[in-house]
Amino acid sequence: MASSARARHLARELLVKALYQWQIAGHDVAELSAQFAALPDFERCDRDFFAELLTIVIDDSAALDALIARHAVRAIEQLDAVGRAILLLAMAELKVRQDVPTKVVINEAVELSKRYGTTDSYKFVNAVLDKTSRELRGEPAAAQGKA
Repeated sequence: MASSARARHLARELLVKALYQWQIAGHDVAELSAQFAALPDFERCDRDFFAELLTIVIDDSAALDALIARHAVRAIEQLDAVGRAILLLAMAELKVRQDVPTKVVINEAVELSKRYGTTDSYKFVNAVLDKTSRELRGEPAAAQGKA
């Protein structure tokens, strides 16, 4: 993995943790940004990517939740906080970061689900993102590859 890819991967890991905290404790962008900037790992992550996506997810969470709801087989209220954090992050990335290939967004979300999510949550994340990516990016599933 290239250095910039590693930095972005680390930013995604930190974003999942920040978005989990946002859901559980209700902290705002400024508070989360300050808390995570103080972590030792933060210096090694893609800080601009972290800041951009944290703001987008929190500011646009209702629209992102609506996207999830359109493509999920269960209600938003039934999602665990980690799974929702991973989906929100990936949805935001699919929506606003056209420079990141769809396959990368999905693969990263699946890997985060395997690491932090509930057993087999990666299957649900993969299915929801596959459907959503077709809507947001207009790509056929075959062009994306399987995560």
